[in-house]
Amino acid sequence: MKIHCVIIVALSIGAVWAQETPTLPKIQDSLKEGVIATESSLADQTDVAVTIYNNDLALVRDKRKIKLLPGEQSLRFMDVAQKVRPETVSLKSLTAPGSLAILEQNYEFDLISPSKLMEKYVGKPVRLVNFNNEIGFTEKDAELLSVNEGPVFKVGEEIYLGMPGQVVLPKIPDTLIAKPSLVWLLQNAGTDHDVEVTYLTAGIAWRADYVLTLAKDEKSIDVEGWVTLINQSGAQYANAKLKVVAGEVNIAQPEEMRSDMAVGGAKMMRAMAPAPMREETFAEYHLYTLPRRTTIKENESKQVSLLTASGASVKKVYEYRGNVMFYSQRIPLQAEEKVGVFLVLRNSEANHLGMPLPAGVMRVYQQDNDGMLQFSGEDRIKHTPKDEDVRLRLGNAFDIVGERVQTDFTQVASTVTESAFKITIRNHKDIPINVDIVEPMVGDWQILEKSHEFVKKDAQTAIFSVPVPKDGETVVTYRVRVKYS
Repeated sequence: MKIHCVIIVALSIGAVWAQETPTLPKIQDSLKEGVIATESSLADQTDVAVTIYNNDLALVRDKRKIKLLPGEQSLRFMDVAQKVRPETVSLKSLTAPGSLAILEQNYEFDLISPSKLMEKYVGKPVRLVNFNNEIGFTEKDAELLSVNEGPVFKVGEEIYLGMPGQVVLPKIPDTLIAKPSLVWLLQNAGTDHDVEVTYLTAGIAWRADYVLTLAKDEKSIDVEGWVTLINQSGAQYANAKLKVVAGEVNIAQPEEMRSDMAVGGAKMMRAMAPAPMREETFAEYHLYTLPRRTTIKENESKQVSLLTASGASVKKVYEYRGNVMFYSQRIPLQAEEKVGVFLVLRNSEANHLGMPLPAGVMRVYQQDNDGMLQFSGEDRIKHTPKDEDVRLRLGNAFDIVGERVQTDFTQVASTVTESAFKITIRNHKDIPINVDIVEPMVGDWQILEKSHEFVKKDAQTAIFSVPVPKDGETVVTYRVRVKYS
């Protein structure tokens, strides 16, 4: 049977055709001529597993059943990721590990494309179909002189710029391939093998996304966690075992010579909620395993369930924050300042959570008076171990304002100042609230006078936690001496 392969690729003002010779050529092995050549595609795949890391990196384990003959031969392993890191590739036989040896290894990635086809035929004869001239549309023999900034053809003694017709190439060059492939030169002492190929690839990323639904009384919250996958590695992973790793795995920086191309309980779960990912400690990181298989398509964004929890206790915190510069100089009136709004929840089993939470974005929703969920704000969290607090900034309160007046400032010495402040918090809500007045101070500081008690959070922070009545205000005053080193 004769086979003709024609490739048509639209360009801006023309097209390129590549017409193969009547029969398909034999496989060309770039490693060594005269050896038996074998191909393997996804049709041979028996299993695949993907472990995805935080830094645009994934480990692929590809198992296939390969038919091999005894002796020296080449194996073209196709359908690998286009962004594979060839130096990380490993091939091993699961059937007879000691009978299969790798002599050489190549990664071929010179893929067929219109521009590559044209580049391969510079200086060579081509045909122009539907050549436009004064006598109508004909075919012409031509020579492709250049493709720099556009094609240049020589037809007879005339030079044509651009695309005077559709370009027909006699065949696809042997050096171009349809899919990136790993090619091994093997020494086989057995026969057929079940093999496992492992490699690292770029182009696969994951992140954690969380949807939080705050109860109307703002005392409890439901949490849904999702793993969002983005696959741009140039390969599909069908029915794959999936794991993701949370943590910063160190990656050695590439040398300049390297080419870019080589690069618990029922109460926690909602009804009918998907099974959460299984979490385990792995080295200094956390590993999350999807309890079922999934297909990760090429150029696809996919979400899989990470966790589901309901009824977690949460606390809303209002915060009015000062500035370290307030204590070294005279400052003008700070009026109508915003008061930040935060949610704080404990990541513990007692609070219906307790799984180490990967870094990601938490988005908070809350029902309005009509029962419709409305977006309340979002914040990014870092990797959060169990039994630690999650603190989310939602934005600024609309009905709460702060005002700061520096009532006194004295330069006691060259490195010592005294400042007095009057801070007013006005609450226009119809419920009483508590506000944390957070005062950051550098150097050695001592509060000399105060209207309210404070907590020394650390060496540089004093916090006044004060109640503010509904439709009322609270005034806090204090005097502080600061010594700068």
